[in-house]
Amino acid sequence: MLLAVDVGNTQTHLGAFRGEDLVEHWRFATVRDSTADELGAALRALLALRGLSFEDLEASIISTTVPQLGPEWGQTAERYLGHEMLAVGPRLKTGMPIRLDNPRELGPDRLVNAVAAHARFGGPCIVVDFGTANTFDVVSAEGEYLGGIIALGVEISLEALTERAARLPKVDLDEPRGLIGKSTVEAIRSGVIYGVAAQVDGIVRRLWDELGEEASVIATGGLADHIVPHSETIDEVDDLLTLTGLRLIHERNGH
Repeated sequence: MLLAVDVGNTQTHLGAFRGEDLVEHWRFATVRDSTADELGAALRALLALRGLSFEDLEASIISTTVPQLGPEWGQTAERYLGHEMLAVGPRLKTGMPIRLDNPRELGPDRLVNAVAAHARFGGPCIVVDFGTANTFDVVSAEGEYLGGIIALGVEISLEALTERAARLPKVDLDEPRGLIGKSTVEAIRSGVIYGVAAQVDGIVRRLWDELGEEASVIATGGLADHIVPHSETIDEVDDLLTLTGLRLIHERNGH
């Protein structure tokens, strides 16, 4: 089986693939100072929950937005899995030309998402990722990564709002009862959810204008389910998009 590791700023998402089939996947909080042994212990425990072991994992690949955890995961693979873990970066083939001024600036998770979205929809397509930041990644009709947009994420916006305004309470992202809030909590909830949905639709429509056609739009990320029901432009939600992209890139590198 293939172990796909998506290390985000907030959460780490693991997936075990047998061929094209995702056998199981797990999430746990990203701890930036984790050691290779701590990661190995966490991985062993998660595998055991499904009756799996290190011996079941024949290969692995990682995408990380936390640079210091890349080497630690690499050591985990060498020490406990007995193989070298591939890392998404300049050395790997993705099958997708990157049309940025400096391609090395592109976050590996964003490239992986673009690869997976293009494999599903063809081009042009747009990926909206609701994570620490809200990111928009654009793939051309020819399958090129054109660039993207980075906006404040939902959780960052909520934290900034409650920290800077002393009288505003912290709220969760339950479904608003309506657009017009009847309490402070409802007003914040409505503002965040409908505000982000409007941001997404506004940006996507501008991207369509720039591309000259209505590209397919796929959403991913832990908070997508809160926003997508209120969006008019998103075609599909796939919480496993990054893991799928990692599997595809692994295949494209002859594995």
